[in-house]
Amino acid sequence: QVQLVESGGGLVQPGESLRLSCAASGFTFSNFWMYWIRQAPGQGLEYVSSINSDSSIETYYTDSVKGRFTISRDNAKSTLYLQMNSLKPEDTALYYCAAGRPRTSGGHVYNYRGQGTQVTVSA
Repeated sequence: QVQLVESGGGLVQPGESLRLSCAASGFTFSNFWMYWIRQAPGQGLEYVSSINSDSSIETYYTDSVKGRFTISRDNAKSTLYLQMNSLKPEDTALYYCAAGRPRTSGGHVYNYRGQGTQVTVSA
């Protein structure tokens, strides 16, 4: 049974940091690209960041989080991380981790997705 369980969310003030974790099981974690995606209240899903499945690590970020967020993975622990620094109110969202692959035609396919962890940034 595939499971992706996110943790680490919470309520923080602007400028503070959080570290999200995603524990994966039920599939071969190292074979998949891993993603963080988010959904703000009343909005659709938004791609945040991704990390490839190769030994030569490549990471990608949406423009709004570049320089503030860092994605990483530990294949030995089947765990994905997102270090979020200098958080802003507009980062408030439900954060999901997902496993998938990039499409050859652009975009991504998410094969599995967790239930999400809430991040709220407010003064």
